[in-house]
Amino acid sequence: MQSNDTNSATFRKQERRMNKTAMNKKAGAKAKAKFVYYCSECGGESLKWSGQCGECGEWNTLLEQQVQRESSLTERFAGFTPDPNVQMLGQVALEKIERISSGSAEFDRVLGGGLVTGSVVLIGGDPGIGKSTLLLQYLCNIGKKSEVLYVTGEESVEQLALRAHRLGLDRHSMKVMAENRLETILEIAHKMSPTVLVADSIQTFYSDMLTAAPGSVSQVRESAARLVRYAKQSGCCVILVGHVTKEGALAGPRILEHMVDSVLYFEGESSNSFRLIRAVKNRFGAVNEIGVFAMTEQGLKDVSNPSAMFVSKHGSEKPGSVVLATHEGTRPLLVEIQALVDESALVNPRRLCVGLEQNRLAMLLAIAHRHAGICLNNHDVFTNVTGGVRISETGADLAVLMALLSSVKNQAVGSGLIVFGEVGLSGELRPVQRGMERLKEAEKLGFTRALIPAANKPKSSKSNIDIIAPRRIEQALQIFAVC
Repeated sequence: MQSNDTNSATFRKQERRMNKTAMNKKAGAKAKAKFVYYCSECGGESLKWSGQCGECGEWNTLLEQQVQRESSLTERFAGFTPDPNVQMLGQVALEKIERISSGSAEFDRVLGGGLVTGSVVLIGGDPGIGKSTLLLQYLCNIGKKSEVLYVTGEESVEQLALRAHRLGLDRHSMKVMAENRLETILEIAHKMSPTVLVADSIQTFYSDMLTAAPGSVSQVRESAARLVRYAKQSGCCVILVGHVTKEGALAGPRILEHMVDSVLYFEGESSNSFRLIRAVKNRFGAVNEIGVFAMTEQGLKDVSNPSAMFVSKHGSEKPGSVVLATHEGTRPLLVEIQALVDESALVNPRRLCVGLEQNRLAMLLAIAHRHAGICLNNHDVFTNVTGGVRISETGADLAVLMALLSSVKNQAVGSGLIVFGEVGLSGELRPVQRGMERLKEAEKLGFTRALIPAANKPKSSKSNIDIIAPRRIEQALQIFAVC
């Protein structure tokens, strides 16, 4: 009996020693986790410092930041968590989604018909491209019928008033506030209950619950999360303005794009009067939809017929220029593809794309060499999409090849011709989506001929456009002289 008691006492001592060791290890792990390292470019997180970010590969971008207190989670979301209500999906009442018109047909098109109540929209773009100007214009229009609030963390209210006066806007239809503290913004928003709230920009806001500086990954994530929660529970439409990195992507963590309902990007050159807004994510509308605007002294104006603006109206057709009928979102669009091929004295000839994908051009050059006998290994190749438009669809393949051949031969393709079609690696011409809509848009602007894949040829002959529909790239290039 005594030996059993001795064994039991020894076992209890070992158990207490193991529990104490485990608690010490856990406490030590918590002590080491007081600081983490965030990448200033992509928002990647690391527990140890490194010269290169493991997520995006950038050098010297990891910054040390203190982790927030775990006990503050309840404080941060106090009063925001609704009571859980589990129910059958079929019992959920299907209510019509209410949309708020901004007064701009182009902006409403990108959003899928207007701003949705309770939604969160993230707008990004290069500095000075017109984000604040656009929101200031449309918030003044919405403010004539509903309560709106513009919160700026970068400018003063006097600067906003001067801009509104320069644009000729109704300054009495919108309320503004210059504030960076998130708790103050939410408190005033709860009292006002605005229909639309603009946060310009999310990188300037901070919360007292965190010790990190404004603009850090943790502050951006915290501010966005609480504004999203406020929008979902109050029904207010929140518009967030985000900074972009030097690569053109939204700064901060990628989770910021996953939390919001819509992500819009401003595109265009500062030297060009045209601006494009593209929806890369939209829970209430079509993805990749674009809106076209013109920057004037009175602000951004809608461009109702962008195809006519992007297609050149020079007197005679020039070599290296081809009109492409593309499709962006729900609208057909005609743009001009330009190509320049010149002999190169360099060992590695240059390949430059503006508005097109660089890798796609390299593939098309290989296809032209393999299946059409066009060798451009000793030539510099430059391609450009006029108007600052970016084309990512494969339907531009045939137009790019025709522009390259036109530049090589120094021969124009002829007037009144549009081109679209995808080119496969084996040289076949593959069909593209919504070919009839592209042809109708071209016919509306006065084009009389179309070079398209055979699979896109209309079955009926109601169209007034002369259709040229080859099956392979060799056939398309052989009829070049006819075009």
